[in-house]
Amino acid sequence: MTKSTITTLPDPHGFSADPLTDILRTGARDLIQQAVEAELSALLDAHSGDLIGDGRARLVRHGHLPEREVMTGIGAVPVKVPRVRDRSDGVEKVRFTSTILPPYLRKAKSIEELLPWLYLKGIFTGDFQEALAALLGPNAAGLSSTTISRLKANWWDEYDRWQRRDLSTRRFVCIWADGVYFRPRMAEEKQCVLVLIGAGEWGRKEIIGLADGYRESTQSWPELLLDLQRRGLTHAPDLAIGDGALGFWNALREVFGATKEQRCWFHKTGNILNAMPKSVQAKAKGHLHDTWQAETRVDAEVAFDFFVASYGVKYDKAVGKLTKDRNVLLAFYDFPAEHWKHIRTTNPIESTFATVRHRTGKTKGCLSRKMGLAMAFKLMMSAQLKWRKLDGANRMPEIIQGIAIKDGIKQLNQAA
Repeated sequence: MTKSTITTLPDPHGFSADPLTDILRTGARDLIQQAVEAELSALLDAHSGDLIGDGRARLVRHGHLPEREVMTGIGAVPVKVPRVRDRSDGVEKVRFTSTILPPYLRKAKSIEELLPWLYLKGIFTGDFQEALAALLGPNAAGLSSTTISRLKANWWDEYDRWQRRDLSTRRFVCIWADGVYFRPRMAEEKQCVLVLIGAGEWGRKEIIGLADGYRESTQSWPELLLDLQRRGLTHAPDLAIGDGALGFWNALREVFGATKEQRCWFHKTGNILNAMPKSVQAKAKGHLHDTWQAETRVDAEVAFDFFVASYGVKYDKAVGKLTKDRNVLLAFYDFPAEHWKHIRTTNPIESTFATVRHRTGKTKGCLSRKMGLAMAFKLMMSAQLKWRKLDGANRMPEIIQGIAIKDGIKQLNQAA
């Protein structure tokens, strides 16, 4: 077969060969578009009091200029510049000229600085002047504080629309819950964000809920779950994964009582080891590892009993932290083995929020709790684009259909 006859088929999952570059390119396009729209809004506000003879506004939106591409360090980024119409007669016409996308711009300045800025600083850090200057040159650094404020307001508007979206057609098999703390710069105290991530029928993970919670109170979690239920999420998830210290569990039992519970082994291990002397922590950690890495529940029970017998006399408080959650630490054995590495911990949330903490810590100026939540939302939505499906996604129907699973293996001719 000659080279010319070979056709490259599209990826059935819709991903390109380089998804990271696609994410960065999409982020750059959205950032530029938001910044240009903010510039236009500032111009319209400045002339909001100008009227023509019949009482209509002098300056109004008038579509967009033809789309063009700006070449950057991550390839061509499509951009569209809005237009305005000046209805007045006999005076100098007001025109909109973007400082970010001046006429005929086809190539971004300083493109060698673009990739590290978008990747390391993040496109939603709030440091727009520096990020845009790296993308489009020093002219972008002249953005007014009003324009920057409008850009930040867009974050909240997007979050507000997202948290009111309809969920009646959604079905989530597994959910991960955590209350994550970070400190927006100059804030009086740490901010707690309640996070729910779900895996749907096809194994893809996505953010389900994100809300500002007051220290993970027993009131905050019910409000979040009841709001999801009100918007159509009426089918109880099959499994919930979270830290044992959460007020989430009482709320889950009230709202979705049929959902099975799995405690996070990462948090549990840390809590147990913190109650033991450092001299024995490494050895004890290995024995805990033997428990949750066992191939069958029977083997896990044996390892569990060994840990209790070995450390129970000297370190009863540490062992008590383990034994009180025995059943909910081993719930994962009733789910497909391919899923175990995903459902034994809350790692999907922890790893994502490591980036959120880093970005919010780098942000210049003061972030209110409202803007801290909006920034967390934007960063998590960006991170979500890179999340992989669960391994063994083809086994999700077994859970949905209620087929019995023992030690990760489907049990034939049995129903749960």
